[in-house]
Amino acid sequence: MDDYRGPFDPAFDFGRLSRRALAVLAREYQMAAHLQDRAGIPQVLARFGAQAMQDVAIDEWMGASPVYTQRIQRALRFSGDDVATIFKGIQFDVGAPHGFLDFRFRVDGERSGEFWLPYCGALMDVEPMGEEFVVGMCHHIEDPTFDATAVATNPRAQVRPIHRPPRLPADRTPHCHWRVRIEPDATPVEEIPLTGKVRQSRLARVALPTTAPVADTAGRGDYAGPFDPDLELEDLSHGTLAIVAQEFCVQGHLLVRAFMRTIAERWGDAAAAEIAAQQWIGIAGVAAERLVAALGIGGDDLDAVAKLLQLHPAFHPRAYVALGVERLPDEVRCTVGDCDALAEGDPYSWFALPEPQQRRALDAMVRVVNPRARVNACTVPGARLAWSVRIDPAAQPTPEPPEVALTKLSKGSSFRFVSRRPAVTLPRAPA
Repeated sequence: MDDYRGPFDPAFDFGRLSRRALAVLAREYQMAAHLQDRAGIPQVLARFGAQAMQDVAIDEWMGASPVYTQRIQRALRFSGDDVATIFKGIQFDVGAPHGFLDFRFRVDGERSGEFWLPYCGALMDVEPMGEEFVVGMCHHIEDPTFDATAVATNPRAQVRPIHRPPRLPADRTPHCHWRVRIEPDATPVEEIPLTGKVRQSRLARVALPTTAPVADTAGRGDYAGPFDPDLELEDLSHGTLAIVAQEFCVQGHLLVRAFMRTIAERWGDAAAAEIAAQQWIGIAGVAAERLVAALGIGGDDLDAVAKLLQLHPAFHPRAYVALGVERLPDEVRCTVGDCDALAEGDPYSWFALPEPQQRRALDAMVRVVNPRARVNACTVPGARLAWSVRIDPAAQPTPEPPEVALTKLSKGSSFRFVSRRPAVTLPRAPA
């Protein structure tokens, strides 16, 4: 099917979606993992200031991106230590959601290439905040995190700006332009200690199903061939899209782990849990709104609630989060059984948060379908976590949580994807 407008399907999985619809869903998962930073990082800023916010953002991305870059290399069966391999990884990085961060690439050789962004949604978010925040993101944060992304492929890769914001003149395009070179004599970039801690999690090692949900021959089954600078998700086969969609969700959860750990190392586990709860609530509502629109989940009834819970990226991949959604006559039951997400043995996960905070995240999701929907914890045999969702016509509508409103300050919350073709051609930069 091309969307989820029909009745609730208790056996729903990615195989029920058409290849086109699965590409749409995978892009939404990529965007959700990207936008969760817009829900979490402002909470750090509000408590600890701009320098702390930058330091946490750097550690978060440096802690997670080498881990998930190597996962996507294995999943799509591409490898190497050249610039083209680095660029392939960026194309499947939630830090670069397609179109919102409109990366364009040119490979000049095994050791040299360039990328540029005709449009950078992240820049559009921070420019109104002033030059200090632009420099913080485009200089202080991007310098180490770009190198950390490349280190997963080649520790001697160097990502250096040709030009970057602040923009002079104010409407300069492309928004930024970077050169990537592999310098054999350069001092290799080393992973930070946090990366090793993230790599040891069950999440980092979770094995995803490799069997295609449907038998298809259309589209690319992997990315082992040449680098395609204009690649779109629609170019992939149905089975490959299913893998990529799940990997985007893994990337989001890995970023949560890195985010919570680096906060905990600075200010303790209680601060990490408090901020992560606000992060989950914020992205829970924004991702729900985007999914309802993108997958055509219409109506305000319990069927729509059940469909949304099935699709929400917080509960994927199923190999990590053992979610169950049951549609009963007057309620929807959402359960999580024994699974790796509940067996990490540490507090650095949304699923390790106190139940009331988890429930607030679900409240933020279901109110998108119906603001009179109410979530309550319940007990279900065999379930570790369980909630009941009912719609009370007499209840007052639940207002939008402030955490969701904060996340919506990002232009990504309302961004609509368009085809990346035809590619923009940029003249070669001076040597």
